[in-house]
Amino acid sequence: MGAANVLKAAVIKAPVYTRRGLQERLFTLAFSGLVYPQIWEDPEIDIAAMGPLEGKRIVSIASGGCNALAYLTERPEKIITVDLNRHHVALNRLKHAAITHLPDFETFFRFFGEADRADNAAAYDRHLAGQLDPETRAYWNQLTWSGRRISLFSRNIYKYGLLGRFITIVHILARLHGVDPRRMLEAKTMEDQRRIFDEQLAPVFRSWLVRALCRNPSSLYGLGIPPAQFDDLKSDAADGDMAALLRQRLERLACDFPLEDNYFAWQAFGRRYDRENRKAVPRYLQEAHFQSLRETVDRVEITQASITARLAEEPALSLDRYVLLDAQDWMDSRQMNELWAQILRTARPGAKVVFRTAGVKTILPDHLPAALLDRWHYEAETSVELNRRDRSSIYGGFHVYTLRDA
Repeated sequence: MGAANVLKAAVIKAPVYTRRGLQERLFTLAFSGLVYPQIWEDPEIDIAAMGPLEGKRIVSIASGGCNALAYLTERPEKIITVDLNRHHVALNRLKHAAITHLPDFETFFRFFGEADRADNAAAYDRHLAGQLDPETRAYWNQLTWSGRRISLFSRNIYKYGLLGRFITIVHILARLHGVDPRRMLEAKTMEDQRRIFDEQLAPVFRSWLVRALCRNPSSLYGLGIPPAQFDDLKSDAADGDMAALLRQRLERLACDFPLEDNYFAWQAFGRRYDRENRKAVPRYLQEAHFQSLRETVDRVEITQASITARLAEEPALSLDRYVLLDAQDWMDSRQMNELWAQILRTARPGAKVVFRTAGVKTILPDHLPAALLDRWHYEAETSVELNRRDRSSIYGGFHVYTLRDA
């Protein structure tokens, strides 16, 4: 089955003539382009849950590619990454080539850490285009309505893709209410963060327009939330009040972590990374890790496929760590059982699986048979604590499972 068809199979469950069926097909259409120029799960939490990673073999959904490179700094033996979205695959391959072939860290940081410099396209032509495989080179050279696709790195790629445009719309909506989200980055202390949020951002969620938009599943497609995941979110909202639930999660992002190193907050509120101090940036954009990445980036594989299909190609007892992001929120019971059958087949002793859910609770007991689920130990306390520490703040739950002894 082609990747596009796998995406449809993962999302589309209802007939086309129903309201849910139309929502599912609209989401699939929205998700067919670039979605995440930056991945929106905190890799520090993944690493804390999965460590130690040195010498381990990891399989992960790729998304924007930031997190796999963060895991790579822990020097695993191999990272197998997969994604259904061809745009994500091209972005990952570009990042891997840039680590190897850009002349130095400064050029690399300007390309991905600033991503709006006029000379980034020239750096691509000089150092990267000739190093890419033909398919990836054709992708970045392709002409769009605004020029070659690589010009996104001269126009701030983080403002593009489904997520980037969603955040832009949120900024516009906030300004219609007289609020500039960039003011959050003026905070010098966490007390300042709380004050600015309470005075500026929280009142926006009482607007009738915002409340109406929050009740509409299609309004959240920009966060990569399909209709089924929207239902999970709504079930966690008190009295189904989605505006209140989303306000709570934005409050976590704004108030629960210092802004000085929370690059998720910088992207959400400022549409950029911290270029001056370079603390609020992903691991792969920290100079201390650049040489290590150069030495090991060939350990990362990127393939356009479903994670279940890719696992089926691996030998039994060959993998140590699995990163599923929130993909299971999209799956039905059959798809989840097929996935976990492959995980169990390929898992080495002591293997760990981490994933996120829109809702608070783990979803596995509702879908997997006891005979399969009982092979895994749910680390409930660890999951709650690590979810509390996740700086991205948009998920209800983070979950860690460890393979029991046979």
